[in-house]
Amino acid sequence: MASPCASGGPGPEPAQALLGLGGNLGDRAALIGRALERLGGLASTRLLAVSPAYDSDPVGPPGQATYLNLCAAVETGLAPAELLAAALGIEGELGRVRTVANGPRTCDIDLLFHSAAPRLDEPGLTLPHPRWRGRPFVVIPLGELLQLGALAAETRWDGLRAEIAALRAPATGLRPWTGPTPWARRPT
Repeated sequence: MASPCASGGPGPEPAQALLGLGGNLGDRAALIGRALERLGGLASTRLLAVSPAYDSDPVGPPGQATYLNLCAAVETGLAPAELLAAALGIEGELGRVRTVANGPRTCDIDLLFHSAAPRLDEPGLTLPHPRWRGRPFVVIPLGELLQLGALAAETRWDGLRAEIAALRAPATGLRPWTGPTPWARRPT
């Protein structure tokens, strides 16, 4: 008997990935908008949803400017390592220079979760992202992201929704972003 895929029936569920984006150098909103555009333009990838954005106090060396942070979901045919490599390439295109850990940056893209690899520990890539729980600038927008549009009905993220609800992350150091949101523009 032929498999459903071979007979033209439904194939496996496409993978989804959840990413955290942020930056504190240059035109933060424009840079994040460009990063989201590039992520959505990757091969076999489309942008599904973008969380509300937050201004957040810097973590790391003193004297840094405020960060702009948000989370995004993509549907992708890329494996986790491929998606991470593409994200790092986008960071580089947008002027990211890695000099100091947790230092200022034009754009940072973290792969937080990938539905095709719920648990992964390889050199340079751990899923889920090992520090997501301790970062309110990730936890709060991630919780909001999972309530948006089609993601709200996605059962694959039910465990993550429950974990976020149980964390009760404080919004310390976070303020809702009220500036421009170039990533929210819709074609006319």
